[in-house]
Amino acid sequence: MMAPSQAVLSRLEKLIGFPTVSRDSNLGLIEWVRDELGRLGVQCRLSYDDERRKANLFATIGAPGAGGLVLSGHTDVVPVDGQDWRTDPFRAVIADERVYGRGSADMKGFIAVVLAALPGMLARKSDRPIHIALSYDEELGCLGAPRLIDDFRAAGIQPARCVVGEPTSMGLVNGHKGGIVHRCRVQGRAAHSALAPQGVNAISYAALLVAQLREIAQRLENTETPDAGYDVPHTTLNVGTISGGIASNIVAASCEFRFDIRYLPHTSPQSIVDELQQAAGELLVEMRAIAPEAAITFERVGGILPLATDAKAPIVGEVSRLLGTAQAPTKVGFGTEAGLFDAAGISTVICGPGSIAQAHKPNEFVTLEQLALCERFVQALVEESACH
Repeated sequence: MMAPSQAVLSRLEKLIGFPTVSRDSNLGLIEWVRDELGRLGVQCRLSYDDERRKANLFATIGAPGAGGLVLSGHTDVVPVDGQDWRTDPFRAVIADERVYGRGSADMKGFIAVVLAALPGMLARKSDRPIHIALSYDEELGCLGAPRLIDDFRAAGIQPARCVVGEPTSMGLVNGHKGGIVHRCRVQGRAAHSALAPQGVNAISYAALLVAQLREIAQRLENTETPDAGYDVPHTTLNVGTISGGIASNIVAASCEFRFDIRYLPHTSPQSIVDELQQAAGELLVEMRAIAPEAAITFERVGGILPLATDAKAPIVGEVSRLLGTAQAPTKVGFGTEAGLFDAAGISTVICGPGSIAQAHKPNEFVTLEQLALCERFVQALVEESACH
């Protein structure tokens, strides 16, 4: 069985040791990477969140002008609360040809491989840059990457190609759905349940909107142009949370629910929201006939852009060739930051070690073989980049 270098394993051990859960700061990890790069003479750009508790890192090896390749990964991980871990989730443990630890697959394994490849990047005889991009808050809806991209573009840096190292079992991915999350708040009027007609039940009206979402979802399933590249070939809608009311004998004055739209790249999610808002407007006429203060509001609380890189794009052919596979690129249901790079004019694919089936679970792991395959791939990609 193939095995990664000690350089990869030591870096992965260090990265897993930083408990970069999205709700907490990632600065310890970012500053460690910055210092490691600094010792090699590589300068970094840091872009912070509003509270300066978190930061993105962007580093360039080579001339910092146009063109070049981005190797991208997110530094945050999901929580371990309530999960049944057999080991300390923030300590890398090697056993059974695997590296266990939170983030081992999603996606510190890829970052470790990239950092271990730095000597090869510095040894290249080429002016074509290689960029390393590390973001914060991907798990919360890709909140950090837009600042990272805005920052390097403001500095006049415009890469041509990007590989996002999310876990794909080292398969080549050129597409994923987009996703948005909206919160809907319904405000009615409280009343004693014995006098229910004098109130406006916010839960009841929220339920009508939830039913409308179900009707839209069913219509899309039947009429939308499907994409057989996805496990679920059509846009999906899901109401994930709902809360409202305070007692069974009180007409509920308020209700709130959140819904998620996972949409195909050729479908407009805003058209779905617009249709729901139109239905809400019609309900408000009825509600305000009793309670003029009644209201229904919608707020977008998160989202990811879709990815739809042409299968004939040079980056697809290059990565496929370096992987040594004749398989066609595939599409995945989970979202990544790749759509943001693509929207910034950077031709982007996804390829990284480990399986998405391990992500977010207790006893998360990446196999040594996957790390070794990724190490070989990144080394080849670095060598190839000297020719572009």
